[in-house]
Amino acid sequence: MERKMKALRVSIMLACAGTAMAWAPNSRRATAALQPKSVADSVIAAEKSALDRWGRGDPQGYIETYSPDITYFDPFTEKRVDGIAGMKAMLAAITGKVHIDRYEMLNPRVQQSGDIAVLTFNLASHVRNPDGSPMIVRWNSTEVYRRMSGKWRIIHNHWSFTKPDLKQPPKP
Repeated sequence: MERKMKALRVSIMLACAGTAMAWAPNSRRATAALQPKSVADSVIAAEKSALDRWGRGDPQGYIETYSPDITYFDPFTEKRVDGIAGMKAMLAAITGKVHIDRYEMLNPRVQQSGDIAVLTFNLASHVRNPDGSPMIVRWNSTEVYRRMSGKWRIIHNHWSFTKPDLKQPPKP
């Protein structure tokens, strides 16, 4: 009986401590860590982590997030890039050459159906021109994620410029 009472007291103390942590002034992190992330939170966090590394010239964050069967488009690719080997080859040429002072992920939206989630957002990349003057490059992004072995992986990625300055053919 004494043993059961001791176990009950310990349980009550732990419950009280947990409640106190939840109500303590800087406890947001403690309670947030206990709650599971939503799909949107997980996908957006994965994207921001890859973008953080990308801005330092390190494409490995994306490579680690890509599915082996990734497909990819951007304004600089002549055709679709297929597979992780193709992505590694394409990104090897620019590794260490991308430098972004900061970025803003604007209007992120995640739409989920089962093990598929689509992330769409606008990106404002704050960069420097060769002369050092600031410039903002604006992008549209669509990424299709698939949950694979419990992790969200990008299976398709498409980047385009927001309102690109299209060259008009010369008038005759």
